[in-house]
This record gives sequence, structure tokens and C-alpha cells, in this order.
Amino acid sequence: MTAKPFHLAWFLQGSSAQAWGEPWTGHIGESWMMPELFLNMARSLERACFDYILLEDSSYVGESFGGSTEIYLKKGIAVPRQDPSVVAALMTQVTSRIGIVPTFGTYAYHPYLLARLVATLDQVSGGRIGWNAVTGSSDFAAMNFGMQGMPEHDLRYDMADEYMEVCRGLWGSWEPGAIVADRKNGVLVDHTKVHAVNYNGRFFQTRGPLNSGPAPQGQPVIAQAGGSPRGRKFAAAHADTIVVHAKGIEAMRAYRDDVHKHMIAQGRKPSDCKILFLINPILGETIEEAQERRRKRACLAIEHTDERLAHFGKVTNIDFGKFDLDKPLPDHVTTNGHQANLDQFRKMANGRSIRETMASFNAVDYSVELVGTPDSVAARMGEVMQEVGGDGYLFAMPNVNRRTLAEIEDGLVPALQDRGLVRKAYEHAQFRDNLLAF
Repeated sequence: MTAKPFHLAWFLQGSSAQAWGEPWTGHIGESWMMPELFLNMARSLERACFDYILLEDSSYVGESFGGSTEIYLKKGIAVPRQDPSVVAALMTQVTSRIGIVPTFGTYAYHPYLLARLVATLDQVSGGRIGWNAVTGSSDFAAMNFGMQGMPEHDLRYDMADEYMEVCRGLWGSWEPGAIVADRKNGVLVDHTKVHAVNYNGRFFQTRGPLNSGPAPQGQPVIAQAGGSPRGRKFAAAHADTIVVHAKGIEAMRAYRDDVHKHMIAQGRKPSDCKILFLINPILGETIEEAQERRRKRACLAIEHTDERLAHFGKVTNIDFGKFDLDKPLPDHVTTNGHQANLDQFRKMANGRSIRETMASFNAVDYSVELVGTPDSVAARMGEVMQEVGGDGYLFAMPNVNRRTLAEIEDGLVPALQDRGLVRKAYEHAQFRDNLLAF
């Protein structure tokens, strides 16, 4: 058993159509416009006392595989995708404690617009909003916003550092207690506690103050997924929670130690940022049933190699359709997209062909293999967290439906709670307070 409980969150990939064609998903293909499945998920995960739901996003239709949008549209790979701010707002209205974390790219919003949008979401949720801050990776996405392409990888993070400074200034433009609501004297806002920002930086300019009023949390919880060396430095500087795909206990521990080192160098306490590791547990009534489900999932991954390569190519900006899949990925291939993903692919390849590597790459497991009964998986989750010294787990399950949600809410989480590994009730009303409760 760990000395303290750990945190749980869910990485929600895509739109309501994300599990189209998967078992137990009903008629998602016909009803994807209405996010009832996601609202059910928010209710379910709040009952299970999860810290937050992270809404992943992208703002373009993929065409990295074979230079065409065909496979992405035919197979519903990350499309259709609805604006995450709308889905997040709806989720906040059917819940009261769980944090909701939409993804917004720094390339797609002026800092003033982003700061105002997120502050408003924090207001209407009663202080339960986070922001998954991403710098963008796709030239196709950049072109949708009138750019020629994405800036170079590390430059994007330089720009994002300044972006964060602007946003923090705007959120701080309202001092605590600025809204006095003094009916007797007819004063709503104390004007001496609201200030212009007058920011004039290398990349961004804004006057301020923010006209939406203050955010209940002061500023939203910042989530990040920095995997590259530069991304880790950015996450260590700004994030309140970091989501990590590190394969194996040693890699998990090494990532955590590295980020903590960067946090200390920047004057931050490591305990102020919760590092959550990606997992995809496969549960069954018996060990044998769970192993059979894992085998079927692995077989499906092999059968859908092209689709998985299309998705992987979307995040790395690599057209795998140009290569012989029965040969290794050429050494000269680089990316201005997600560098950590490509680095991990090469490590796993170890001379194997693209097809062989993809058969095991993210097919079933993320950080560690979790296959078994709810009781055995809960025990393993506790053992791993004690070895790693981490802060929790981020569920990333490909087939989101009411059945898999029930297996987590009614099966795995009670087993974790019985071991004292996760909370049984929320300690606080606001997101950041719950995240820092332990």
C-alpha cells in the first residue's frame, strides 16, 4: 500500500464518434452530435471521485497518411471533432466536483481570447476548470488559422512561455475582493482593484484588464503533456498536472525525477504538480477472461495497422504510407510534431519493421500492463505507484462506452478504495484544492 492515496483522471480522446465501430457503443455513428455519452461519463467518473477529465482536441482533418483525408474520414479517425469549450461547458452543468480540462492550442487563440474563455468556464463551473495547454504540432492545423505552417518545435515553446505570462497577467488583472456588490452605495466593482496589463512582448501584446471578471480559482489548473526535453522544461515551469506516456517503471521514475529537477531549478515545489501516467486497464471477472480480452484487443490492433499508422502519423506529421511497412523506419525521418512519440517508436522498433513495431506500439498497454480482475489490477496499480513514487494515473481507453465506464466505476475504483489507494469523497469544492489535497 502506498503511504498516501493517488489521483485518477481520464484522457478523453476526440468526439462522441471516437468509438464508432467498437463493440458496445450502440448507434454512436447516428447520434454523435449530441454528447450524451460524454455527459454520462462525467457523471460516472464524478461518482468514482476522479480528479478530472481531460478533453483532447485537434483542429484539422488529418491527411498525413498517403497524402489524403480518405482514411481519416472513412474510419472516423479524430473526426468529427466538436469544439471542446462547448462540451466542457455542458459537462460542468451535470457535475459539481470533478475537474473538466479542455485542450486549447496557443497557436489558435490570442492570449486575451483564451484567458477570457477559460475564466468564463471557471466561473460557470464554480472553480472546476483546467486548461490543457498545447503548442500545436501540425502544419495542417496552422494553415487553418492563416499560417504557412507551425514554427519550429522549440520556438513554439518559447512562444508558449510568453503566452502563459500574458494569460497569468490577465487572470491577475482582478485582485481578490474586487467585486464588492455594495448595494447601499451602489458599487459593484472596486475600480482600484482592477488593473490594465499593458503587455508588450516579443510575440504577444495586450492591454487588459480582462473584462470577464475574476476566475474563482484565481487562474485555471494548467495541464501539460511535455515529453521532449524542451516540453518538460515548459511543463515544469507552468503545469499543475502533467500527463505522461512513459513505458515501464524505470522510464516513469526517470521522467518524474527529471521534471522535479526542473521544477526545483525554477523555484517550484514538486508537490505542487501532480504527474499522472497513462494506463489502459483490461478487466475481467477472472484473470483468464481479462487475458482473452487483451488478446482480442491486440489482434484488432494488428488488423487495423493502417488506421493506427494514420493516427500516429497525424500526431507526428509523418506519412507512413510512403514507406515499406515491412522494413524499418528510415533513420533520416524526423518530425516537427510530437518528438517524444517518434523517439519512443524508434526505441520500441529496435531494428524491427514498421509493421512489427506498430503491432506492439500502444496496442494495448501504455505505461504498465494492467490485465486482470478489478482486485488484481488495483493491487498492481498500488505496487507500481509505490515503486515509481508518482502521483496517479490517467486512463486512456480506446473503447469508451457505458460498459467500460461501469467496469471502472463499479469494479476497479471500489477495489482501489478498499485498499485506501484513492479517495472515497471529494475533499473540496474546487478543482485545484482537490488536486493538492494529497
